[in-house]
Amino acid sequence: MTKPNTKNKSPLDMAIRSVVRAECRDPFGILGMHDSGDGLVVRAMLPGAVSVTVIGADGTGPAIPLERLHPDGFFAGPVGRTERFAYRLSVEEEEGGVRVIDDPYRFPPVMGELDRYLLGEGTHRHLYRRLGAHITELDGVAGVVFAVWAPNARRVSVVGDFNNWDGRVHSMRLHPDCGVWEIFVPGVAQGALYKYEIKGANGSLLPVKADPFGFAAELPPRTASVVYDLKSYDWQDGNWMASRQAASAREAPVSIYEVHLGSWRRRPEENNRPLTYREIAVELGAYVREMGFTHIELLPIHEHPFTGSWGYQPIGLYAPTSRFGSPDDFRWFVDHMHAEGIGVIIDWVAGHFPTDGHGLIEFDGTHLYEHADPRQGFHKDWNTAIFNYGRKEVANYLYSNALFWMDEYHIDGLRVDAVASMLYLDYSREPGEWIPNRFGGNENLEAIDFLRQVNREVYGDHPGVMTVAEESTAWPMVSRPVHLGGLGFGYKWNMGWMHDTLRYMSKDPIHRRYHHDDLTFGLLYAFHENFVLPLSHDEVVHGKRSLLGRMPGDRWQRFANLRAYYAFMFAHPGKKLMFMGGEFGQENEWNVDASLDWHLLEDPLHDGLRRCVGDLNRLYRELPPLHQLDCDGRGFSWIDCNDRDNSVISWIRRAADPADLAVLVANFTPVVRDFYRLGVPRDGWYEELLNTDASIYGGSDVGLGGGCQADPIPWHGQPYSVALRLPPLAALILRPRSQ
Repeated sequence: MTKPNTKNKSPLDMAIRSVVRAECRDPFGILGMHDSGDGLVVRAMLPGAVSVTVIGADGTGPAIPLERLHPDGFFAGPVGRTERFAYRLSVEEEEGGVRVIDDPYRFPPVMGELDRYLLGEGTHRHLYRRLGAHITELDGVAGVVFAVWAPNARRVSVVGDFNNWDGRVHSMRLHPDCGVWEIFVPGVAQGALYKYEIKGANGSLLPVKADPFGFAAELPPRTASVVYDLKSYDWQDGNWMASRQAASAREAPVSIYEVHLGSWRRRPEENNRPLTYREIAVELGAYVREMGFTHIELLPIHEHPFTGSWGYQPIGLYAPTSRFGSPDDFRWFVDHMHAEGIGVIIDWVAGHFPTDGHGLIEFDGTHLYEHADPRQGFHKDWNTAIFNYGRKEVANYLYSNALFWMDEYHIDGLRVDAVASMLYLDYSREPGEWIPNRFGGNENLEAIDFLRQVNREVYGDHPGVMTVAEESTAWPMVSRPVHLGGLGFGYKWNMGWMHDTLRYMSKDPIHRRYHHDDLTFGLLYAFHENFVLPLSHDEVVHGKRSLLGRMPGDRWQRFANLRAYYAFMFAHPGKKLMFMGGEFGQENEWNVDASLDWHLLEDPLHDGLRRCVGDLNRLYRELPPLHQLDCDGRGFSWIDCNDRDNSVISWIRRAADPADLAVLVANFTPVVRDFYRLGVPRDGWYEELLNTDASIYGGSDVGLGGGCQADPIPWHGQPYSVALRLPPLAALILRPRSQ
């Protein structure tokens, strides 16, 4: 390629050329007001302008026309003064009309030295307060400060509907000590669309990028970021925030309803549209309260380009998806849930990100957020990029995001997605497809440090929240404190329990005796971590069938099996999680593009299952033995774990006061077992608190008729025993009446 002839060009000619071609790395060194040696001059780049005149910012003083030095819109000229002054530009447009603007190049830097230092150090805990788009006022002028981290870029411009998406108009100032580019653009207001136009390290123009710190985004498939002021919302949840720590404690009942906002309920009469944040808040809040769940967990609500990813491939980690409304609409959603006494947990995806061109991938023309080597930086399973946790600015971007959702949206917890994929360098990789750590192992040491840092920061700033790890391996001490060598999570999903017990329940009852260990094995490690028992969205998709569809037998037996399984779950040590639709026996697999089949509740069996789950939630919340020592081995003891021939299982749950107890006995065969003797620890009358075979749930009403008297007959190592009539495919929860 022939190089341009610069031999006879003056420095000003070269500067004009760089600005016009949008190649200038230091636009503030050329544009705006400068001392020429013979007085002050003003230079401006305004494509589409016919003429430009300098006027005083207060409207006084003479109007000074600038000379057009380049046909693409570069204007410059002396202003006849030697002392700087505030000025504006009167611009005559090609299409007619005159507008008066404040020149963005007359304003000083906004980002201070401390912010730049903390960002460069990777310790700016509230980084989102400086990067992104912030509505502000400088020198009495309203506008927006844009700031973005792109240390290897040759040039960065903010483009948007306020400058015709022209990268020559608002080239940004670089802070080389931290790699941040910034500019204050007067006149930009709430709702403006914008992106960043970046010339990469090699000089090539990149796909126009959405703001990594954008607080709002266009409705997909459009991809621009949206200027949004987060300072305006008036929160009403002070009482909840003051008391929420008790709701997430180890001793508290935690029963989570997992929800995908776009498919929980739709408006079929309005082209099957999903509910807005405000609409679903009212309907979901009332339903969750009625059902007795303590928390909801939302599948990722961060902005994401592809609906079919369920939100697990987010582009805008700082923006709630615009599919259901504005950021303040989502705040209203959280506020309303808190008014209903319901905590809000969100799924948080910090393990990977999609490779869409407008996102983080090769953000400044280099592998900025991701590893360059695909053996470290690419997920084959999901075709996504992996964050480089060893880069301090990337870790800062992510843990600041965790704090953001709690600071700005009053979120009560984070369920961290795909933790196993973060912890292991060889996750889903064959030999030769991964790079060992510096000790030769497969542990991702940088990810370990990052997760610990996230938990330290979150619990340090917001002790009333919870963090939950979706971690599917035997990695030790996931939910143990960092200072003891753990990862610092509050809870961990018990994936092993879920897989084992669902495998057992899918067997025909005649074969269950051969798989009895699937029910009991989880109790060998039930207190190694603070566990959540998850029946999540992952178990009702991709050909696995719905939970009801996985139950064996005829229709009545399938419902009976599921009711018994739910009672087993609610009486089992560990906090609870159930995906939407499971509570009433959704027949079909979950479909992200359709509503749950609410019409099924017209069927008594479906409605009976819903009633059963509601009563289980009520018992779980009201009975200290069922929740108080969920994460403590003192709260559990077997009665009989070995009755595989009858497929019966039984145990005792105790509260912090060991005399406060409840008993579970479950019969996983369709056979009524008369005179089944069960050892119990105390004398007296045992009240039948719940029987999943009750007729109100759709059962056959076999049971104890309200309770039974303990006999002074030692059994199962207990000093007393009761003779029970065990209903078929059912579970009983009993409690000594004196309690």
